Amino acid sequence: MRPTHDFDLESAYVAEEPKGMGWVTFAVVMLGLAGIWNFVDGILAVSSSHIYTANADYVFSDLNTWGWIMMILGILEGLAALAILSGSEWARWFGIAAAGLNGIGNLMFVPVYPWWGLAVFAVDVLIIYGLAVYGGTRLRRAI
Repeated sequence: MRPTHDFDLESAYVAEEPKGMGWVTFAVVMLGLAGIWNFVDGILAVSSSHIYTANADYVFSDLNTWGWIMMILGILEGLAALAILSGSEWARWFGIAAAGLNGIGNLMFVPVYPWWGLAVFAVDVLIIYGLAVYGGTRLRRAI
């Protein structure tokens, strides 16, 4: 007769989470939030809000143009976040491309709103890391 403490019942019922699932979840959530933030930033810039730095020197054009660029980047990031939830490989690369374009766009947006542009750029770097290292087929095989 075997005593009950010899059996490891806990491991029989607990499923292991695939490595990197947290990073991919973080990337999807932050991609969606960055898309919303960029869309709101674009609306504020187009509506000539007084939130942004007055008389800033832009990389090209004016605040209105950058507002439209930010809104387009926000829409792209929102679509990328929704596409990544499907788990396909193209969605992963689309998310990396959207985060990369947004990072470049926010670096160019630094003269308008310096700390916010750098903060969103840092988030984009983390999104790219999460999707590049842990996303795609490697994650699906672990599930």
